Amino acid sequence: MISGKILVVDDDWAICNLISRFFSLRDYEVKQAHDGKTALEIFDVFIPDLVILDVNLPDYLGYNLCEEMQRRTNVYILMLTSRSNLADKHQGFLKGADDYLTKPFDLKELEYRIKAILKRRRPIKEPSTTEVLVFDSVTIDPIRREVKVAEQVINLTHLEFNLLYFLARFPERVWSRTELIEQVWDYSYVGVKRVVDVHVGQIRRKIEIEAKGPCLIHTVRGVGYKFTPDPD
Repeated sequence: MISGKILVVDDDWAICNLISRFFSLRDYEVKQAHDGKTALEIFDVFIPDLVILDVNLPDYLGYNLCEEMQRRTNVYILMLTSRSNLADKHQGFLKGADDYLTKPFDLKELEYRIKAILKRRRPIKEPSTTEVLVFDSVTIDPIRREVKVAEQVINLTHLEFNLLYFLARFPERVWSRTELIEQVWDYSYVGVKRVVDVHVGQIRRKIEIEAKGPCLIHTVRGVGYKFTPDPD
């Protein structure tokens, strides 16, 4: 029985081979790609459980590839890159990454991180109801997995949709970041709660007319977030 399916995407052949050998010996099924185009072709056929993804690829920016892969499935993404500043890490999480590890890296640490991610199976709860939610100019349809604002379809990632739908199902209910992680991600996250803020910020940028003065998803200082369907 395999431990999981991993796709390694890095233009450094030595790193790809090193990671592939390491995880193959630990009963993972591993495939590798060295550019974005090939990665997507393999991704659609292989359907990996997790992608180890470099930021700098010959034909793609890894952040954009991460976003594209998460549009197709709710795959786990671990960014593996030499970029170590906070802005790059935040960008990775904004695009849907589950974890971020900088080069040079320790193979055992990479293994532990991947094991922790794969234990979540699956990290995102599907909406437990099929009710279409309609609030003024916003419509959220869980069957089509479609969000419309003023009749315009808004492109959300798999996780962003589930987070928005969950908040919208309970108007005016305040949820802490820990509660949102447990309810939407479906696991007890012991790391930084910043991941919730990052995804809420991304949703706001897509659905709010003015993200700096949001009307739909409100921050409750010191607690978390709430969805307000009919702002004054």
